[in-house]
Amino acid sequence: MSITELLNIKYPIFQGAMAQISHYQLAAAVSEAGGLGIIASGGMTGEQLREEIRELRKLTDKPFAVNVMLMMKNIKEIVTVIIEEKVPVVTTGAGTPKFIMPYLKDAGIKVIPVIASVKHAQKMQELGVDAVIAEGSEAGGHIGETNTMALIPQIVDSVDIPVIAAGGVADGRGLAAAFVLGAQGVQMGTIFLASEECPIAAAYKDAIVAANDTATAVTGRIAGAPVRCIRNEMTDHYIELENKGTNRNELEEITIGSLSKAVYEGDTVHGSMMSGQIAGLVKKIRPCKEILDTIVADAQKVLQNTEIKL
Repeated sequence: MSITELLNIKYPIFQGAMAQISHYQLAAAVSEAGGLGIIASGGMTGEQLREEIRELRKLTDKPFAVNVMLMMKNIKEIVTVIIEEKVPVVTTGAGTPKFIMPYLKDAGIKVIPVIASVKHAQKMQELGVDAVIAEGSEAGGHIGETNTMALIPQIVDSVDIPVIAAGGVADGRGLAAAFVLGAQGVQMGTIFLASEECPIAAAYKDAIVAANDTATAVTGRIAGAPVRCIRNEMTDHYIELENKGTNRNELEEITIGSLSKAVYEGDTVHGSMMSGQIAGLVKKIRPCKEILDTIVADAQKVLQNTEIKL
């Protein structure tokens, strides 16, 4: 069964669950346009999540998902709300969903973890998940070590469940490439940062549009917690201190509240403007429907018109 049939969606495109960004406005717009919109529940109380779900349903009756960060202290409360509100799909990150799987599966909820290695993909298949999102290091935010081009075919060969490619996709060529590598669809975040419906500060959107192929930097590599953002004064300062061996507590002081500064205040100097390397392909701010329709149409053209002969 294809991922579109499994989830009852028109297009095999997931919208990434970006912390403090992927609220109901964005998720509803993506779902209504034919993709899988995803609400990021990280940092929410149960009642805040319930309100997000209900607001989304005022805007669309299409399938959607909620992302669960598995290290959250209120995980029980979040899962309870997801079940009570009959959320059809859950994506997970930052750990194994083993301890919540029985509750979600008993409620008939599809479970799709985000993973970054073959080993983790195989473990998730053993748990009985419905699919996996394999995220390469080109992605924005918290990243793994292996790039998408190398990661996807290895994971596709290692499991029997659908694989969704994430990291480095922002147009029809990327979607077509994911299919060729064996994935059944893609998850994209950066392209949706530059959507009309994305609830972030205009300055953050403008920074995505202005970015080029070398605009991002990765902080936290030495500490083993790499995060990719648009390069600015904050990331340069962080990396400089990190290379000098500054202790982790001092480094964390630099980033406390930095995502909020970017998202809500539009602080492009001291804020964490999480973004993937593909930002250089994002040229303008568009409605989610236009983004999805264009990507799918362009992918179909690429797949139909390929004239490469070996």
